[in-house]
Amino acid sequence: MTITTRLATFNDIPVLQQLIELSVRGLSTDYNTPNQIESAIKYIFGVDTQLLIDGTYYVAEIDQTIVGCGGWSKRNTLYGGDQHKSVEDPLLNPEHDAARIRAFFVHPDYARRGIGRHIISVCENAAQSNGFKSFQLGATLPGVPLYEAMGYHAVEHITQPMPNGEILPIVKMYKVL
Repeated sequence: MTITTRLATFNDIPVLQQLIELSVRGLSTDYNTPNQIESAIKYIFGVDTQLLIDGTYYVAEIDQTIVGCGGWSKRNTLYGGDQHKSVEDPLLNPEHDAARIRAFFVHPDYARRGIGRHIISVCENAAQSNGFKSFQLGATLPGVPLYEAMGYHAVEHITQPMPNGEILPIVKMYKVL
């Protein structure tokens, strides 16, 4: 099994939206209630088109099939797709800010095969090439074990309220090179 990565394009968005929904529904059931999962898909998870514009969002493919996605950002937003953002997203300064590791999703049929780890490595290397020396992310509970295995440590547990009253647990995590 060979994993390849490439920059995501706007043409990928319909496939990525489907992948995100499949990933969340398939990999979150041991961590979140069905209502939390559906609310998170509606209000938080989705493609952040700013990452595509910035050229920092990747798709992972196996045999030309998109099986995962994820990116990094030089902007302030820590998590969430376009539907979750409501303010300007200013640029970070790599001299004192941490790059954001963002929007990681793996198709449940391909989970635990190194796809997430592969994309994270691509993102960390790209961010490092852009001068960043540390990384921050907002992990959902299913992602915490992977991020810990890659050297991230929890710095804060938060709850993200959603408009329908549901709450999504998020773990802010950090890594220094």
